[in-house]
Amino acid sequence: MAVLKVKFTKPKRDKLAQILWILNWLSVVSGIILFSLGLFLKIEIKKRNEVMAKGDINSVPNMLISVGVIACIINFLGGKICYDCSDANKFSRWKLVMLPYIVCTFCFTFCILVGALMCYTMRNELEESLYLGLRDAIKFYKDTDIPGRCFLKKTVDMLQIGFQCCGNNGFRDWFEIQWVSARYLNMASKEVLDRLKSNVDGKFLVDGVPFSCCNPSSPRPCIQYQLTNNSAHYNYDFLTEELNIWVKGCREALLDYYTAIMRSIGIAALLIWLFELSVLIGVRYLQTAMKNILLLGDPEGESDGWLLENSFVETAKYNISIIKNLGKANQISTVSGMNDPNIDVQNTNCGKTNVTTKSIPAA
Repeated sequence: MAVLKVKFTKPKRDKLAQILWILNWLSVVSGIILFSLGLFLKIEIKKRNEVMAKGDINSVPNMLISVGVIACIINFLGGKICYDCSDANKFSRWKLVMLPYIVCTFCFTFCILVGALMCYTMRNELEESLYLGLRDAIKFYKDTDIPGRCFLKKTVDMLQIGFQCCGNNGFRDWFEIQWVSARYLNMASKEVLDRLKSNVDGKFLVDGVPFSCCNPSSPRPCIQYQLTNNSAHYNYDFLTEELNIWVKGCREALLDYYTAIMRSIGIAALLIWLFELSVLIGVRYLQTAMKNILLLGDPEGESDGWLLENSFVETAKYNISIIKNLGKANQISTVSGMNDPNIDVQNTNCGKTNVTTKSIPAA
């Protein structure tokens, strides 16, 4: 029994073909949108790849870009097919192509769904990439005279100013590293030497942060150094007072930024998937209706269209049996006595045995 069978008259088939022709062109536009969204996300990730560790974070934008290009090609072809399906004679040219086209389009729409879901599952990979990348960027913040690292100070400063953040997890991350270059330390100062000697690794550690952590909206002048020393500042308590530096870590700020982008892209991709799925269902109805018209031989008559010719269970069993028998067509039977395909072939005896001798007539 056919699944979701619908009866189509000639005007209904023509109208369905015209609507699908328009929808396929709209699907081309949706493919361009997918391509643009993937390209936008790839550019946004590329902008801050200095503070990201290498990983699979580009898989989502690459997926969206690929799906967008395929969408334009498939839907352009689908528009041509639907336009010709209004005429039974023209449909005969496409009848062998439409079923493979529908199968390929179904796989393609599934890829759109996968791309949409990947936008929501990318958060963990992105968080790990940001954590490792920001950790290394802060670690090499002081290396302004080393090739390959000299740009990191500017990158981190612009990041902290633009996203109103400080450090990797927070401003205390700057307390654990030497972020002041040794070329700017006065080695003749006793305070500097004492700090270097007090550290096991010989690093100059201070309870201070770079200027880019300062909050310009604070009414109090920025306190960058001795953040945990109450006696170093007038009327100051670092435990109770709202610090005039950014408290949020840059990893959290960037993660929120990219999560918002990917959530929006995921919603757009899901809507495009639903739209593409509806167009695919319409094309399936048109294909089955036109196929039945050719079988009936009456282009002006009514025909049935359906999603599946048999029930879901029967269709599944049929497809599974096809898959199981794919490799059996060229196999030779190994039953005893049938190993040699020529074993039962009889040889033709061309010898002249038992030939009757022609009698000689008597004189």
